[in-house]
Amino acid sequence: MRKFIFIAAVFAGLSFSLNAQMSATYVPCNEMPNIMQSYNADVTALNRVYIVEGAPEKRERFKKLAEDYISKLNKLTFSALPQGCKADYILFKRDLDETVFQANKEAAEYAAVQQWFPFADSVYAFEKIRRRGGAIDGKKVAADFFAINKQLQQLKTKLAAEKNITVSNSRRAAIIIKGLQIAAKNVFTFYNGYDPLFSWWVPDTYKKLDSSLIVYAAAFKTNAEKNAPNKDSSGIVGYPIGRDEIVRQLNYEMIPYTPEELIQVANKEFAWCDKEMLKASAEMGFGTDWKAAMEKVKQSFVPAGEQAQAMVKLYDESIAFLKAKDLITIPPLAEETWRIAMMTPQQQLVNPFFYGGEEFAVSYPTNTMEYDARMMSMRGNNPHFSRATVHHELIAGHYLQQFMNEHVNTYRNYFTPFWTEGWALYWEMELWNEGFPQSPEDRIGMLFWRMHRCARIIFSLNYHMGKWSPQQCIDFLVDRVGHERANAEGEVRRSFVGGYSPLYQVGYMMGGLQFMALKNEMTGENKMSLKQFHDAVLQQNSMPVEMLRNILTNQPLKEAYKTSWRFYNLP
Repeated sequence: MRKFIFIAAVFAGLSFSLNAQMSATYVPCNEMPNIMQSYNADVTALNRVYIVEGAPEKRERFKKLAEDYISKLNKLTFSALPQGCKADYILFKRDLDETVFQANKEAAEYAAVQQWFPFADSVYAFEKIRRRGGAIDGKKVAADFFAINKQLQQLKTKLAAEKNITVSNSRRAAIIIKGLQIAAKNVFTFYNGYDPLFSWWVPDTYKKLDSSLIVYAAAFKTNAEKNAPNKDSSGIVGYPIGRDEIVRQLNYEMIPYTPEELIQVANKEFAWCDKEMLKASAEMGFGTDWKAAMEKVKQSFVPAGEQAQAMVKLYDESIAFLKAKDLITIPPLAEETWRIAMMTPQQQLVNPFFYGGEEFAVSYPTNTMEYDARMMSMRGNNPHFSRATVHHELIAGHYLQQFMNEHVNTYRNYFTPFWTEGWALYWEMELWNEGFPQSPEDRIGMLFWRMHRCARIIFSLNYHMGKWSPQQCIDFLVDRVGHERANAEGEVRRSFVGGYSPLYQVGYMMGGLQFMALKNEMTGENKMSLKQFHDAVLQQNSMPVEMLRNILTNQPLKEAYKTSWRFYNLP
């Protein structure tokens, strides 16, 4: 996201009833912001030059940059740093180590498919000459592109018979192929029209090469999906990472729980949702038949063409509620600068509900969708369901997060779903506690999403540990949460093939529970008001919630930091 200088006047008057030592932690030191801003600038500079994703040259250059900055960090005296800088040291060092780890992982993945790209170095070499406008032999480029095209035809035939191509191989191959397309295109667009011989020799061979690379990528995908061990009737082919990698990633995210414990937490939260759902169902006259009550709620959808206006109405209600309760500082410019968009039918296959930030995108049927798809979209996006998600996507959720990230402590770039999605989910919980749902129908709508977030933990962890298939995940969402089947399929597809990290879906509920535990700790005994707590969170920018707690409560920090905050009580 773009970064802007913070306008201090926006938060003038923000005060905290903390002791002087804790207040001082809100003022960043110089050492870590300086070194992190330098690193971010270096990354930006290198990205302008090394533009070919998947190329070994780019991988190794960024690995070296990370190693260089690890060396710089090692020269600092950790114990002499103030609290905020100690937190930044730990998190920045963690991210640099992760960059090196991922570079080594990428190298291994590249080596596993390198035999299928014997021509790659030739294309990379042409692109490297292009960067500085070096002289290039158009006839040789045409000859090489022609030879590569012939190789691709042979390799594609060989690939069709190969039985050992995994989904991981296919994903890495797709990245390499996309990079090769970019490299070849850059060479072509730079010289074509300017170099007469290049323009005479290359255009036809370049176009055929680009087309052949597209076909080659599709062949990898087809092969991997055909031979995938976890393929089922859903047609969704993901990439389960296994328990060990889940544990490693949880440690990186500073979540000191096992996957099994997180499923236990989700089931405990699910039990709370079940009790509240039965209360609302009884109030609506359906007794314990909560699915019948939910069916009535689903029938409350607005007519086609009116969803955008209905969502703006819900936004107006939620923003008025936040202001009436004085729960958080809302900069006027944040209210002014978001906009609404409608998702395409193709986007709705992956995200059948919303996404948020400065652009609030809404799912609802178009005239090109089949009748059953239209009805499921309308039923699944009824106003009572949406009551929990509008403030999640806008204010005080994702757009306020984005706005503040672009204004405060902008050198911090510790993206984590446990902060991003956790904060937005926390507001669903907090507004429930503050009485935002006005009717049992509203409560069912908000509970639907809370159950959904519990279910995400259960199905995603079971899937990645190899215990559930995609179809089992879909069925679980339909049977246990009450999803429309098409929406459940979209949710599972989004989770496993939509480009999200394996722990992304876990981050919603777990991050929300972290923020709730931190709120209870920080507002207890009148340490802070709710508004002061909420403002304090956004003043620090994105980071693991455990580290945010360390800053706000001035916890002792060691250079060799290990996650330890058990924010949720389990038997």
